[in-house]
Amino acid sequence: MVSVQVLCVGKLKEKHFAAACAEYAKRLGGFCKLTITELPEQRLPEDPAPAQIDAALAKEAEAIQAKLPKGGKVVALCVEGDLLSSPQLAKRLDGWMVDGASQLTFVIGGSFGLHPAVKAQAHLRLSMSPMTFPHHLARVMVLEQLYRAFQITAGTRYHK
Repeated sequence: MVSVQVLCVGKLKEKHFAAACAEYAKRLGGFCKLTITELPEQRLPEDPAPAQIDAALAKEAEAIQAKLPKGGKVVALCVEGDLLSSPQLAKRLDGWMVDGASQLTFVIGGSFGLHPAVKAQAHLRLSMSPMTFPHHLARVMVLEQLYRAFQITAGTRYHK
């Protein structure tokens, strides 16, 4: 069974997002070994300077890179990433697993995104949309798309 890790910068505080994540985590249990890891988001002033943002992203990148498993596939969530349909994502993930990938890691940055070094390590840079979403909602969306991808691969009617 494939292991899937969702690395998230920031803590999930809202109960409705936590409930949705718990539901998808439960559903994914039949398809993968899921781990959700929360990493601390660096504190910044109200109106940070670009250098402060860069320094914070660099510290977050260190924490992310320390948690990336060796030899697994990494997907970085970023607005400039590839836009894939749900079937295209399912095909990509299934292809990796058929080729022997046993570890998939999805990385969700904090409110200022991901450091370029993390994006450079990714096997896929994935955009959920050109629109901006709260990164806590992105966690729910990633889990739902993972569940949908497994359902598509299994040939169920979940994806219509």
